[in-house]
Amino acid sequence: QVQLVESGGGLVQAGGSLRLSCAASGGTFSSYAMGWFRQAPGKERDFVATISRNGGSTFYADSVKGRFTISRDNAKNTVYLQMNSLKPEDTAVYYCAADPFLTTMRADFAYWGQGTQVTVSS
Repeated sequence: QVQLVESGGGLVQAGGSLRLSCAASGGTFSSYAMGWFRQAPGKERDFVATISRNGGSTFYADSVKGRFTISRDNAKNTVYLQMNSLKPEDTAVYYCAADPFLTTMRADFAYWGQGTQVTVSS
């Protein structure tokens, strides 16, 4: 059983940056692909980015491509989401997720964190 804890959310002005972290415990971190999703009020939880077990492959939603970067440090059991050029429409609760297989599909991820709020003011 993998436990995931996100951190790093907060309030930032449009154009600013934040780095989210997700610390994993209870499993072999390098055995899991990791993903980030986000959910705005009244909307579904949407895919943001995913990274393979060794970090060699990454995929992004079109809405964040070129602005967000997913990375991982297997020695620290942590996945990151660097968010630059933030926009008000990026406001959401951001969740990290883990699955043994690389996927972009929300339903495929077996383990989820509790989420961290990101608010971007205009």
